[in-house]
Amino acid sequence: MSESTPGSTGPEKPEAAVDQEQAETPTEPGTATEAPAEEPTQEPAEASDEAPAAPEGAPDDTATQDETTATEGAPAAEEPAAEEAPAAEEAPAETAPAAPKPSALAGAPKPSALRRPTPAAVKPAAKPETAPTPVVPPVHDAAETAAASTFGRVDEEGNVYVREAAGERVVGQFPGVPESEALSLYVRRYLDLVAKVALFETRLESADLSVREIDQTLAKLGEETAEPAAVGDLDGLRARVDALRTRAAERRAALEEERAAAKARAIEARTEIVEAAERIAETDPSKMQWRPAGEELRRLLDRWKEAQRSGPRIDRPTEESLWKRFSHARTAFDRERRHFFAELEQRNASAKAAKEKLVAEAEALQDSTDWGATAASYRDLMTRWKAAGRASRKDDDALWARFRAAQDHFFAARDAANAAVDAEYAENLKVKEALLAEAEALLPITDLGAAKAALRGIQERWEEAGKVPRGDVQRVEGRLRAVENAIRDAEQAQWTRTNPETRARAEGAAAQLEAAIEGLEADLAAAREAGDRRKADELEGAIAARRAWLEQVVKAAEESRG
Repeated sequence: MSESTPGSTGPEKPEAAVDQEQAETPTEPGTATEAPAEEPTQEPAEASDEAPAAPEGAPDDTATQDETTATEGAPAAEEPAAEEAPAAEEAPAETAPAAPKPSALAGAPKPSALRRPTPAAVKPAAKPETAPTPVVPPVHDAAETAAASTFGRVDEEGNVYVREAAGERVVGQFPGVPESEALSLYVRRYLDLVAKVALFETRLESADLSVREIDQTLAKLGEETAEPAAVGDLDGLRARVDALRTRAAERRAALEEERAAAKARAIEARTEIVEAAERIAETDPSKMQWRPAGEELRRLLDRWKEAQRSGPRIDRPTEESLWKRFSHARTAFDRERRHFFAELEQRNASAKAAKEKLVAEAEALQDSTDWGATAASYRDLMTRWKAAGRASRKDDDALWARFRAAQDHFFAARDAANAAVDAEYAENLKVKEALLAEAEALLPITDLGAAKAALRGIQERWEEAGKVPRGDVQRVEGRLRAVENAIRDAEQAQWTRTNPETRARAEGAAAQLEAAIEGLEADLAAAREAGDRRKADELEGAIAARRAWLEQVVKAAEESRG
């Protein structure tokens, strides 16, 4: 094999050398050797990150790790650098790096052993002259690599075996290289699997994984660790995966419980929104505050949309049922509101027509000088105004302004006329106040006849004095009426005392009491002679009571005579 020329990516080989390299390419047991494919040109920018390609039949660890990472849902930027290294170490399956000299890169696999076979009918394309690119070996812990290597061996034909509990298993073939170099590729794959399992262990404890992500990652790890083309403690790795299944089941149960609790809270929150809307819709239309209620329903709709957009999902039947209730409440509210305002508009129109008639009547009366009758008419108009109901605010305010203006015009004219009259009656008030002082001097009454004669003279002069201001009428009339009532009461009392019928009744009652007392005294004497002390005491009490009554009757009779 010729050495690589400076400035080229690999040695130029004749067709015979290419065929020889195809024969030496390691393959999986039972895998047919494919014809060589055209070797792609290696880009300088990618050469420093590429590692030798894997033998034919071995799984592409880079693609596998990318798929597992994508399944687990973790961003690539958050993964540890050490766990990303396996993906960067292995080249894509289509890339076939050139083979440097053994002295240039000690321990690296031979290019002829790492390059994928190409179809025999196609000759390798000529490669452009580029600077030689060193191959960076994968970075793994030496102790882990050594420990994993103990589970594998390479036979004389280059077949690589891994030791498992069920026995040895061939994982690949890498002839023509030292045993350590043949094992290194499969050990790296094992360590990559270990890194994936460790990453999932960490994420299972800390990351917010969904149940679907957990199940997909476990399935992927199960497939990759079933019979991997790798060398290491595969039994222990499978045990770790089995342990992860148990822990994942616990995590899955916890996630299901959290999701159920979140769903219950979401249903409760949606139910509160629905019940609040239903309470608004069930409010009595006559007591409904339509504007605040409509605004509250809009806020409830915004809360529903926010819960639907950012809250946890709930099952469709429950959501549809709650939404139907919410929609029904909003529809019922809107229907009642339209009906209410339609009726209100009709009532407003009717009230407006009635009040327009009342305003016309009030304006027709505003220049009347028939003060008493017109004032009574305005009181009647006010009663009818209140019974007419309310029109719209604008119309009602305008009509009320006209109605009140007509009233104010009439009563202002009446008050002006009354003020003129009151000024005229002020002198009459002075005369009547002097007469009141004269009348009140008759109290208390000592001579009923003289008091009556004086009151008659005062009453005659009272009538002659004329009217007084309206504000003083009740006051002066009340004072004169008090004197008149006092004289009338004194006259009634005197008549009662001198009434002949009253006197006759008093004398008759006195005679009856005297006869009763005589009979009781006779009974008392008999009781005492008989020694009946109890009866004697009763008779003494009865006699004392009748004597007291007799004294009162005699006194009344004497007053009626006097």
